[in-house]
Amino acid sequence: MTKKLLLALMLTILAASITLIFLIFNLKVETSTDRVAINTIVKLTEQHWDKLEPKLYKESPYDFAIIDTSGKLKYQTENTISVSVNEAINNRDTLVDVVVQDQLVGKVIINNDYRTIFIHMKQQFIQVSVAMLLLLTILGILYIWFLNRSILRPFRKMQLFANHIARGDLEVPLEMDRNHLFGAFTESFDMMREELAAARHSEYLANKSKKELVASLSHDIKTPVASMKAITELMLLSARDEKTSRQLNTLYSKADQIDRLVTDMFHSTLEELNELNVSLTEENSHLLTQIINNVNFYERISAASVPDCIIMVDPLRLQQVIDNVVNNSYKYAYAGTPIDIQFEIRDHYLEIDVLDYGPGIPEEELPLIFNKFFRGSLAVSQNGAGLGLYISRYMMQKMQGDIVCSNREDGFTVKLLIPLAG
Repeated sequence: MTKKLLLALMLTILAASITLIFLIFNLKVETSTDRVAINTIVKLTEQHWDKLEPKLYKESPYDFAIIDTSGKLKYQTENTISVSVNEAINNRDTLVDVVVQDQLVGKVIINNDYRTIFIHMKQQFIQVSVAMLLLLTILGILYIWFLNRSILRPFRKMQLFANHIARGDLEVPLEMDRNHLFGAFTESFDMMREELAAARHSEYLANKSKKELVASLSHDIKTPVASMKAITELMLLSARDEKTSRQLNTLYSKADQIDRLVTDMFHSTLEELNELNVSLTEENSHLLTQIINNVNFYERISAASVPDCIIMVDPLRLQQVIDNVVNNSYKYAYAGTPIDIQFEIRDHYLEIDVLDYGPGIPEEELPLIFNKFFRGSLAVSQNGAGLGLYISRYMMQKMQGDIVCSNREDGFTVKLLIPLAG
């Protein structure tokens, strides 16, 4: 239907243009002379040459002048322009000889008003041009209306629909109309909206199910952890040497940390990760020595001396970050290899480099390791949920720091940037 209307409009414009050209080339203005009237004027002049009076020519349709052979004016009508042979030639007037008794006695100058003819032709041309311009204007308005109805208005609707989709509003349908150029797409776009809405609903149900599972597991884990803490407390009471007490204290500290982490995980399933509390305080940098000792239960960590400075951290969250990083090194580095930790103060940050001597991470996967639930190709054989580095980066950024990972020729490096106080 739309193609037929467009074709009809184009044919109409073409026909109008051809008609205008035809009318311009066929404009006709009467330019022929009335020879009978001219002959009548000449005969009357020859018959009354000696006495020329206006009443002789009252029926004449022309303006004219009569001169003798010497060029003297003998008679002229009121509107005569040319009164001499030169003027008649310049104005392209008609010259007719006056012959009396076989002798040339003068000439009749018949005025040919080409100016009036030109004005008449001009008026005709203007009339035709105005008519065609009006017709083309009407056709142009119809064409603009057609474009607005068939292209612009549907496109604006689709643009508004796209804005709704971009904002995540999938409840507003796209009005279906096959009578314009985009008609074939509207149904497909609306089907896309319905598929997106269905996919969002499925994602919501999946996330809800996942959160319920995590919440249930978190709740179940808290019970054995509480038992571990209670038993450790009893064992501390009966410990007889310093080494055993230190190990039991470490065990109790780890059990308490697990309890708090599980509690956070339980709450995060209900309130999302951004509800986890991070409280910054000014701490001496030597706090890091205790944090590292808490995770050095395999005694594979070789840590440099910590520079003396004041840092802004949440000790619990920093312990959680370092635990995640070091545990990754335990899992993915080669068995028995050491883990080196180095410190450096640079640009208002205390930088901590955790270096292991494992295979590293494929370069194409490096930008993805901080994504939620991402697990690299080398992590398939290890247990995990793909949340450790995701949570660690979140915690570091909440502490106004950051975490950066990079490969080395002999292993993998995780850099922690901890802001200095002040």
